[in-house]
Amino acid sequence: MRITKIGTHVVGTPWRNLTFVTVHTDEGLTGVGETRMLGHTDALLGYLAEAERRHIVGSDPFDVEDLVQRMKYGDYGRAGEIVMSGIACVETACWDIVGKALGQPVWRLLGGKVRDRVKAYANGWYTVARTPDDFHAAAKKVVERGYRALKLDPFGAGRLELDHEETMRSIALVEAVRDAIGPECELLVEMHGRFSPATAIRVAELLEPYAPGWLEEPVPPENLKALAKVSARTRLPIATGERVHDRFEFRELFELQAADIVQPDVGHFGGIAEVRKLAATAETHYVQVAPHNVGGPVLTAATLHLGVCVPNFKILEHFNDFADAPIKKVARGLPEVVDGYFAVPEAPGLGVELDLDAVAEFPRRDVDFDLFAEDWHLREGTGPRRNRR
Repeated sequence: MRITKIGTHVVGTPWRNLTFVTVHTDEGLTGVGETRMLGHTDALLGYLAEAERRHIVGSDPFDVEDLVQRMKYGDYGRAGEIVMSGIACVETACWDIVGKALGQPVWRLLGGKVRDRVKAYANGWYTVARTPDDFHAAAKKVVERGYRALKLDPFGAGRLELDHEETMRSIALVEAVRDAIGPECELLVEMHGRFSPATAIRVAELLEPYAPGWLEEPVPPENLKALAKVSARTRLPIATGERVHDRFEFRELFELQAADIVQPDVGHFGGIAEVRKLAATAETHYVQVAPHNVGGPVLTAATLHLGVCVPNFKILEHFNDFADAPIKKVARGLPEVVDGYFAVPEAPGLGVELDLDAVAEFPRRDVDFDLFAEDWHLREGTGPRRNRR
C-alpha cells in the first residue's frame, strides 16, 4: 500500500480555523487527521504542499515511524509548531488507515485498553457576559449536561500582572462556578501563561479555597525555572505543555519537577505515537497526561484513543458540546459524552469519517487569536480573538 496524495480542508469557527488532512492510498483506503493552527493556516498548508512532494507521496502508511522521522529531520531545519502540526495531521491519518486496513481501532494497535471509559472535561461553555451570575448559570448547564469536570479562564486581559480590581473580579467568577457545580465536580483553572511567578503565586493562594484540580500554564512557557518557582510555592497541581511541540523539550521540565500534569496537543506534537512516547516518559516521573484539545471531532477522536490505552492519562478536554456544537457534524462517529465520560471507540481506525459536504458549510474565516485584547471574553467563542468580518 502506498500514499498517492493528500487533501487539505479548512473549517471555520467563530474563534479559530480547523485544518483537516485526508491521506489517500492506492488501495482505496483514506485516513484523516486534524490540527488547529492559530494565525498560521496558510503556512501550514504551504508546508504540507511541499511535504507531500518531498516525503509523503509514495510512502507506506504502515511505516508511520519512518514517515515521521523523514518529515521531522529530512529538511534539516529544526521542526517547530508548523512542521510538527503538519506531521501530526499526516501521522494521525496514517494510524487511521492502518486501523481500517486491519479492522481494528487505533487504541488496540497501541497496546490495548487500560480503562473502559475516558473522563472528559468541558471547555467552551462560558461564552457569556463576564459576571458571577452569568458564569454560575452557564456552569450549571454543564453539570446538567452530565459533565463532572469543567475548565475556565476567569482572567481578563493581562500581561505578567493583574491589578487588584481585576484579580478580585476573576476570583469572584471562580467562586460562582464552584458554587454552581458543588464540591463533587472537578474545577480546572486556565491561566494561559499570562503571569509573572509573583502574580501567579499570589493568585494561586486566592484560588485555594475553591480547590481547583490544576492551575494551567501559570507563567509563559519559555522559562521553566519560573514555572518551577510557582510549583514550589503552591499546593495546587500545575499543568502545562500545550505550547511545547517536541517531546525532547519536556526533558528539562521533568528534571525540574515543575509540573504535575503535562498537556501535549496531539495536533501540534507530531501525532498520536509522539504523545504516546511522551506519556511513557512522564510515567517514569509520576506525571499525568491531560492532552490539550481544542480541535474538532477528528482531533478529539485521536486523543480519545490515547485516553483508552495510556495508563497515566488523566482527562480529555472537549469543546465541541458547547462553543463548537454545529461543527460536530463535519466528522461523524465520535462517541458522545455521557455522564461525564467518553465510551471506548470500537470502529476500525479512528472511528470517524470526514463529511466533505458538511465541511463546505463552514468556510474558512478571517479570525485572530489575541490573548491580550481587552475584549477577549466575547460571546461568539471562548478564545481571545478579533473577528475582522
